[in-house]
Amino acid sequence: MRRIHVGNALSAFGLGFTVPYLYVYVAQVRGLGAMTAGLVLAVFAVAALLVLPFAGRAIVRRGPLPVLLAALVSAALGALGLGLAGSAWSVLLAAAVLGAGQAVMQPALATMIVDCSSADTRSRAFATQFFLQNLGLGIGGLIGGHLVDTTRVSSFTLLFAIEAAMFLLLVAVMATVRMPHSPRLEGAPASAKGSWKRLLGNRAMVQLCVLGFVLFFACYGQFESGLSAYGVEAAGISTSTLGTALAANTLMIVVAQFAVLKFVERARRTRVIALVGLVWAVAWLTAGYAGLGHGSQEMATAAFVSTYALFGLGEAMLSPTVAPLVADLAPEGLAGQYNSAFALVKQLALAVGPAVGGPLGASLHAPYIVTFLLFSLGITYLALRLGRRLTAVQDQPWAARGSRVVSRGGAPAESVPAEA
Repeated sequence: MRRIHVGNALSAFGLGFTVPYLYVYVAQVRGLGAMTAGLVLAVFAVAALLVLPFAGRAIVRRGPLPVLLAALVSAALGALGLGLAGSAWSVLLAAAVLGAGQAVMQPALATMIVDCSSADTRSRAFATQFFLQNLGLGIGGLIGGHLVDTTRVSSFTLLFAIEAAMFLLLVAVMATVRMPHSPRLEGAPASAKGSWKRLLGNRAMVQLCVLGFVLFFACYGQFESGLSAYGVEAAGISTSTLGTALAANTLMIVVAQFAVLKFVERARRTRVIALVGLVWAVAWLTAGYAGLGHGSQEMATAAFVSTYALFGLGEAMLSPTVAPLVADLAPEGLAGQYNSAFALVKQLALAVGPAVGGPLGASLHAPYIVTFLLFSLGITYLALRLGRRLTAVQDQPWAARGSRVVSRGGAPAESVPAEA
């Protein structure tokens, strides 16, 4: 588990080196224009959507470790290719390879965490993963910002080379991991179509995927698109203040992650998610004041930064809640399939979110706030509705610690035959 967490931190550190500067690198440093830079960002999403439906099946059949190692090698080649690419087609090809590798890493690492944890330790394991990811992204972005020079292509080549080296270092670290034996599911579907049909038959998982789409659409899908556009256009926020707001988000996660963990571990998971919806509703109201409250610029700036901090508080509550719930809804042997399905939902939300929120936040300020305020309240409603479909063990696993049996993949209406 320690090596898996080191791997999460290294991959996040490498991504933090390049992600904030990708647009500038393609559009200005390589001189390929804004359209090519926009296509590069779109290619990341498209590559993820193409590979994730197959990633889950590969994890189930081959195990998460071999899939992770293949994804890391792909990401390293893509990162190195981006650093050396000089034409539009080579940049797009490298971005596709890097995007595919990054997308597959997420469910593979999540499945490894599931296999190396128990119901008692899973929430803390995923909280640690999220904490290290944000810390790695923040440190990587900070160091990368001091290395880049928009007048020198070589500085960006160095940046992407360091990212590739991080992925290859992670290959070396993860190759030493000896995973516990994962149970194989008897009667598992022989085809990918059968696996997806079985997953879609799990109504609790389908409801969780709908909830997950709303979560990622209403929060993560707005950070660098609709919300930032709204801040600049409606609240008069400067670009430096946008950086401060993002830093406040990361700082809140780092500070609050383990402070809220004890509360989250004791509470019902769906009620924690419902509370996140209310916290984010307050965040959108605060954003509304920043852009529509007609206060001083100082008050608007403080409100806007507070909005990102409130989002960070909600993220810290979600990280030990949603991912372990996905794992507990998965039947034995199908955690990889379920993790990949949820990662696919996340990618869809992250692709649709900016496309909807960007134009709305830039021009229709009041409708933008009202829309996402309603989405946040919808999170609360969907979470409470999901709670009625979960078993007591799935919704509140700590309450079953005294029991010798922990059911997985079931629903309240289903009966699971006892096995010897």
